[in-house]
Amino acid sequence: MELSTMRWQERISVDPNICHGKACIAGTRVMVSVILDNLADGAAPDEILQSYPSVKREDIQAAIRYAAELARERVIPLTPGAA
Repeated sequence: MELSTMRWQERISVDPNICHGKACIAGTRVMVSVILDNLADGAAPDEILQSYPSVKREDIQAAIRYAAELARERVIPLTPGAA
């Protein structure tokens, strides 16, 4: 599947019986937040793939696209000047 045509909705699932209903990589119990936390901490995609063998490269891209979609829909208030 070409990344530019991939729909994140095909790779992310939410099931109330899996991981308390948190968004996960479809067919796994790997939460999207785990993938994003790893990326935010500087982990390379190849490191994530090694740590989570059930995750595919397309799943990492889907997690990023999912987060981008959430950022468009929700604003987290920030205090000006806060570090």
